[in-house]
Amino acid sequence: MKKTVISFLSALLAVACTTTVVEDNFTQYVNTSIGTGGHGHVFVGANVPFGAVQLGPTSIPQEWDWCSGYHESDCSVIGFSHTHLSGTGIGDLFDVTVLPVVGQVADYSRAAVADEADRSKEQSVPGYYSVPLKKSGVLAEMTATERVGFHRYTFPKGAQDAGLVFDLENGGCWDKVTEADLVVVDDSHIQGFRHSSGWAKEQKLWFTAEFSVPFKSCEKVSENHWRMDFTGNETVMLKVAISPASVEGAANNMLAELPEWDFEAVRKAADAAWNSELGKIRVTDQDAEAKTIFYTALYHSMIAPSLFCDVNDPVRYTTLSLWDTYRAQMPLYSIIHSEKENDIINTFLDIYDKQGKLPVWHLMGCETDCMVGNPGIPVVADAILKGFDGFDVEKAYEAMKVSAMRPDRGQDLRMKYGYIPCDLMNESVAYELEYALADWAIAQVAKKLGHNEDYVYFLERSKSYKKHFDSESGFMRGVTTKGAFREPFSPFSAQHRANDYCEGNAWQYTWLVPHDFAGLCDLFKSYKHYHPKNIDRHFYGRDALIQKLDSLFLVSSEMEEGASPDISGLIGQYAHGNEPSHHVLYLYTMAGQPWKTAEKVHETLATMYSNAPDGLSGNEDVGQMSAWYILSSLGFY
Repeated sequence: MKKTVISFLSALLAVACTTTVVEDNFTQYVNTSIGTGGHGHVFVGANVPFGAVQLGPTSIPQEWDWCSGYHESDCSVIGFSHTHLSGTGIGDLFDVTVLPVVGQVADYSRAAVADEADRSKEQSVPGYYSVPLKKSGVLAEMTATERVGFHRYTFPKGAQDAGLVFDLENGGCWDKVTEADLVVVDDSHIQGFRHSSGWAKEQKLWFTAEFSVPFKSCEKVSENHWRMDFTGNETVMLKVAISPASVEGAANNMLAELPEWDFEAVRKAADAAWNSELGKIRVTDQDAEAKTIFYTALYHSMIAPSLFCDVNDPVRYTTLSLWDTYRAQMPLYSIIHSEKENDIINTFLDIYDKQGKLPVWHLMGCETDCMVGNPGIPVVADAILKGFDGFDVEKAYEAMKVSAMRPDRGQDLRMKYGYIPCDLMNESVAYELEYALADWAIAQVAKKLGHNEDYVYFLERSKSYKKHFDSESGFMRGVTTKGAFREPFSPFSAQHRANDYCEGNAWQYTWLVPHDFAGLCDLFKSYKHYHPKNIDRHFYGRDALIQKLDSLFLVSSEMEEGASPDISGLIGQYAHGNEPSHHVLYLYTMAGQPWKTAEKVHETLATMYSNAPDGLSGNEDVGQMSAWYILSSLGFY
């Protein structure tokens, strides 16, 4: 496998023209089953790049490994839902679920009504999904536009009591419906809404739907289930348009995107949309396995952020998993999806107007405040420093500064003590280091825009991480209000959401200072357990850091009891399955030993990614895991 990755790397091309034949069928290399096993949590179904609709199967289980509604280990199907998350560690959505049924149904509860997918005949490619259902005998097929899900159901010949059930009750994992309704417009049209509370505390979605043939009846069969029955129709097609604003918005989306009934044309258009985006990076190589891993990663990186606007509105996005994606996915977008960058930042500014701060983890119009730090700040800073200007740059700077000065999420403690005391707040080290990184990003923008006092202030504050360094152990540690390190201490301890780190331990978090590598080296000048072979005071701190960094990959991978399942993909205590480690391999290059970066990046590409259902070393995390692979395969991060 390692040889495959190396030959693949040597063959990457990201150029507009080449002397070889230019390939234009990239979807053939996407294997949508990668990440459906293990803890990948990826979406499987029909969608187009960055589309509001993710139309695919939803299963019975409501557990962690079913956050996307799909896992290779389970074939149950409660229906085909129009919204799904991909690669998250928390479940939500599954809005407007449609299930074909044959015969009378006495109980419409999740377990009673569920069908079983025949996975041996399942087809899943970008923009199209189909599967036969064993219980009903129905062949379910689906494709999509950006805001419309297009279904085609082929019922068994001569089937009696063939129907489609609209389920507005069941949501994803922790999501619960708060209010829902469905209204019959005529015998071929319905409309309605589903409001719910879960990870997104106040999610609202409206829809309108059209049937290719009239239904003979529509009956409300439970509190939030409706059944449409059909007679003498072997094939029924269904179009469902969604909107974050209104039924009228959904109707306009339908009219603009899918006024006709040509299923195959829409399927081809979805494939073309994926090929257009996947073709932004062209790989020439004879190794189909390597190309499959690469293009599947590129595919996964474009499921979200997803559109969160009607067709006539300014383009805005949701599903902003920023703690994960500020590290690789968002920078990747600025390179290969630069046409979207201004809309992404304007989305951030709209969110700032509504909630008084940049997004942290924004989902369907709701701030979840999930994860630590100020991850929206580096994304905005990156856009400004790269010269994007299709937004109000001074307002963007204001949003960064205001977000960093709010007395919430531990920032009040930080401004009072100069750090976040571990006896006053959980995950203090993780918050502190992430805030310091964001402060450095603000400082760079302040310097570019001529805000010199702010530059000095935020640059100095970005060094707050130094208060957590313990020269005795060589680790970043929690510090109490009295200035003492927390005791007892073990660098292997990673109590899930209950210690000084976030989904990690001291081994992983000690390196979260990519913004001030020279400062981190300076700290290691005082590391008391450094044993130099040749003492050169000029490089003492750097060499001590390298020695400690080497040990990261050599120590035991064993975790103490209570560790987060997110800490996965371990090489020693390097955890590639979770985002705080994603920059660490590149510290060797910054330290003047690029060969170690090359060696470990190759090892990670070869061992942490594969063409298999369990082909990811951790949650896909809305594209970040794949974005790391893409950038690292291209030779930079």
